[in-house]
Amino acid sequence: MKYKRYFLTSESVTEGHPDKVADLVSDTILDECLKQDKESRVAVETLVSGNKVVVAGEITTNAKINIEDIVRDTLKQVGYDDQKTTMDYRTCEIEQYIKKQSNDIAIGVDKGGAGDQGIIFGFACDETEEYMPYPIYLAHKITKRLAEVRKSGEIDYLKTDGKAQVTIEYVDDFPIRVDSILISTQHLESVDISKMQKELIEKVVLPVIDSDMIDIETKFFINPTGRFIIGGAIGDTGLTGRKIIVDTYGGYARHGGGAFSGKDSSKVDRSASYMARHIAKNIVANGMARRCEIQLSYGIGMEYPISLFIECFGTNRIPEHLIIKAIKGRFDLTPTGIIEYLKLKEPIYSKTTNYGHFGREEFTWENIVQI
Repeated sequence: MKYKRYFLTSESVTEGHPDKVADLVSDTILDECLKQDKESRVAVETLVSGNKVVVAGEITTNAKINIEDIVRDTLKQVGYDDQKTTMDYRTCEIEQYIKKQSNDIAIGVDKGGAGDQGIIFGFACDETEEYMPYPIYLAHKITKRLAEVRKSGEIDYLKTDGKAQVTIEYVDDFPIRVDSILISTQHLESVDISKMQKELIEKVVLPVIDSDMIDIETKFFINPTGRFIIGGAIGDTGLTGRKIIVDTYGGYARHGGGAFSGKDSSKVDRSASYMARHIAKNIVANGMARRCEIQLSYGIGMEYPISLFIECFGTNRIPEHLIIKAIKGRFDLTPTGIIEYLKLKEPIYSKTTNYGHFGREEFTWENIVQI
């Protein structure tokens, strides 16, 4: 019998990648609002470029916040302290364009409806203990490890910007080996490139990857251009919401297109995506299927989903229509019900920014329950 063989690649980025810095600024502003006023309505976008930050969007809140202080503290946190190679939190120019939420939107949200129309996907599979696809799981482990060795000083020449990309070989939908690993990381100008390449394999890659998944044909690409000195917002422009595939399933599953960061939980782009992940994970965890993708759709101001779709890719152990019936009987899919069930009015969002929003046990949507 002929088997199905293919390769799938996912990427992750470090905390100093400019898109992730923009996400973190937006999520930190959201958290500061929620700390003082849990009913805050926030939709904030951040742009970082050169030595300049632009914050724009809608905020309706009783909280008293200083956006400039939040921006500078966040940039300092991620290591943006050099105007020549990343950005300087002390001297950067900060512009603000903030207004209140439209009354037209508030009318629907205030009565428990969705803050916008939206198409939302959630996914889970049994490839890892976290119920996440193997390529994105490994990519996040590598970028998180890059941050650890940089912050601890174990590799003292690394800087804050970087990426990792992992390609996995599948046979009959099972991951069987790591085909290649690509790391591009910012570094000090004085570093010896060959030394860096050797140390990143030894101290970053090998400690986080199961040795059984690496073989003689596995390829390692470490800073393939040879140099990565200028990075951050000096080397690239960062924008909130531009890493939505990194934030979710690494391209393994479909995506509705809505970003998460900077949005409070009345926006179903965020809250319903968390709920869809929760449901999909529990379908797999409860043994109903090996892989599960959920789609929900909402209309602005409408309380109940317009549609609910489930795809188990032939891995389900019970009929999909019975799984849908179980979902509807077990979970409240209204925006208000989701917010209350997952406790989404808490200031948790800056913790979600880096290394993916899913597969991390500290968040309520990752809890396993009985269906």
